[in-house]
Amino acid sequence: MSENGFDQIFPTGEPNDAFAQYFIGQSYLAPLTDGSVPVSNVSFEPGCRNNWHIHHGENGGGDQILLCTAGSGWYQAEGEDPVSMVPGTAIRVPAGTKHWHGAKADAWFSHLAFITPGEGVRNEWLEPVTDEVYGQLPNNGK
Repeated sequence: MSENGFDQIFPTGEPNDAFAQYFIGQSYLAPLTDGSVPVSNVSFEPGCRNNWHIHHGENGGGDQILLCTAGSGWYQAEGEDPVSMVPGTAIRVPAGTKHWHGAKADAWFSHLAFITPGEGVRNEWLEPVTDEVYGQLPNNGK
């Protein structure tokens, strides 16, 4: 168990400073593999979430896979209900889907994340998930 009481099987990693401008709150990044399919463990402090964003790609690329490994968090695609993520939850985010993910207000959250390889794979970062929108989520400690 880590110093913050958050128990997970993968390393928490270092503060995710390179992408901090796209997050509300503190996240951590632990790359687990490299090569054609990089896999990272992303951890979120309570209340931390990333901005709305879209993964683009062609010829099979750009789908994101999220596998919750610890804690409790949210995933939401634009126009859809939020999905509560707990250990064992797997989400496939098709390329071109506007979405966000992050921790619940009162819980740490970690997921493995990877993007399917293909052509033209890139992220498009968009607006933050506002406190008003985030605070409306069910059972979010508010």
